[in-house]
Amino acid sequence: MSAPTRRPRRTSPGRLLARRLAEHGTLVVAHRGTAVGSIAENTRAAALAALASGADVVEIDVATSADGEFFAFHDGAERRLLGIDENLTRLAASQIDALRYVHVDRPGRPARVERLLDLLAALRPAALGVSEESAPLVNVDRSWNTWSTLLPALDGLDMAEQLLLKSPAALAEPLDVLRRHGTAYPYLPICTSVEQVREVVEDPDLEVVGVELLADGVDHPLADPGLISELHARGLCVMVNAEVLTAGAPLFAGHDDEAALRDGPEAGWGPLFDLGVDLVQTDWPWLLHAYRGTRSGLAAAGASVVDQEVRP
Repeated sequence: MSAPTRRPRRTSPGRLLARRLAEHGTLVVAHRGTAVGSIAENTRAAALAALASGADVVEIDVATSADGEFFAFHDGAERRLLGIDENLTRLAASQIDALRYVHVDRPGRPARVERLLDLLAALRPAALGVSEESAPLVNVDRSWNTWSTLLPALDGLDMAEQLLLKSPAALAEPLDVLRRHGTAYPYLPICTSVEQVREVVEDPDLEVVGVELLADGVDHPLADPGLISELHARGLCVMVNAEVLTAGAPLFAGHDDEAALRDGPEAGWGPLFDLGVDLVQTDWPWLLHAYRGTRSGLAAAGASVVDQEVRP
């Protein structure tokens, strides 16, 4: 079966992403929003807190109820967040609506698991009172197994340029769904090998704007500066993860948030900037944002010194 003709679009799928990169260089991606104090992760409040903390992109996880409704939640975190042992994806939407985030629920202010589409709609430019050019980007994660039903639902939000879709490059079925879908969404495959990178970026039926690279050590082929330079030469951006997950496995060569907090931001995040990484996902967006400003200030000061030295 041939792929349907894509719907006409006003601009290219990666336009907003390219604009942010041109404005800021390395972008700060807030992992599940910013959940501090009375704010729960993967909620509208967490998304707004992330933007207020200096994030350029908000990552939101997707979980689908047993009856096909979409929620903003990372399944597997039920015991920690909701106090239950049942996986959210095995519950009906009505059961999920009755749940509360146990650590932040308050009398008169229930902390519910939020419907995904409602959360995303709250991040549209009109809802935030900003221009389309200033609209935030949203990294939609863990959604790929439901793209056949989720993508049509996302179409109804009319915010395709804001949404960055991801899926493991090794999974063929989500890629087939994305190829056949009528609306072009910016796509970043999650790659664990150079072979995966080279195969997916050549796909003419995907709107590949960049790649997410996973590397378990500094000697991993995906941590090679030459590869990142090659991707940049092709007009593609590179995303890596600095957050530290419960399992503790290094997500990108051991350059992570814990190293930044323990040994200083230059030790933890500096190597990512040195490599030319374009998007860094973190649990500490305000600190990474501050470090980016420091790096930019030093670069500007260095450029000024060089300019003075060469000026006749």
